[in-house]
Amino acid sequence: MAELAATPKKSSLWAKHAFFEKNSIWLIIGILLVISVGGLVEIVPLFYLKSTIEKVSGVRPWTPLELAGRNIYVREGCYNCHSQMVRPLRDEVERYGHYSLAAESMYDRPFQWGSKRTGPDLARVGNKYSDEWQRQHLADPRSVVPGSIMPGYPFLEKTPLKFANIGEDITVNAILGVPYTEEMQASAIADLRLQASPDGDVDDLQKRYPGAQVRDFDGNPGALTEADALIAYLQALGTMVDFKLYDDKANIR
Repeated sequence: MAELAATPKKSSLWAKHAFFEKNSIWLIIGILLVISVGGLVEIVPLFYLKSTIEKVSGVRPWTPLELAGRNIYVREGCYNCHSQMVRPLRDEVERYGHYSLAAESMYDRPFQWGSKRTGPDLARVGNKYSDEWQRQHLADPRSVVPGSIMPGYPFLEKTPLKFANIGEDITVNAILGVPYTEEMQASAIADLRLQASPDGDVDDLQKRYPGAQVRDFDGNPGALTEADALIAYLQALGTMVDFKLYDDKANIR
């Protein structure tokens, strides 16, 4: 009796499916509607992204030198082997440090989170090693990490840094929403030179970019190289937020 009672419902459901299966135009319309709803669910929240990212004290835009170094980092495909996102898992936090906050990447265009780690995560690599260690590691990785399979980049410390267009680069980032001021755009080249070879007044630079590290990064004060820029960028990663102010152990799995 139960099977007989269920038959009309099954027949009704089959009729609805049969309608779409026999009418391809309505099937296409139905597919488009489903995809549209799914797309809206994915896209609409992005318009409210600013309200969902908690503002964190200390996070600032990249300095011109750091931005130039980040461009080199992207150009050389470093993201293919190194992520910049510490997951909220106990083993990751114990190895790399506090898990990544969304606000730390809010000025990255594009972000460098990544999902593949041939090498270690770099989200907290800033000031973990000396500038000389970073220079040696870039030139000959196995000289400091014997088991490394990373290719060497010795040409970086021999290649003069091209920065004539760094002001335009900052302007484009400002258009995309990074809070670079007109003053930052106008002083981009001067700030870049000053950060890598501090032979002038750095107070204004550090007012524009609080906490910016100012020094010769590649060990060659007489030249401004791509190694200067890349090391400046690496040494800034994970240094902007004071994680001593956060106690999120309950959120670590």
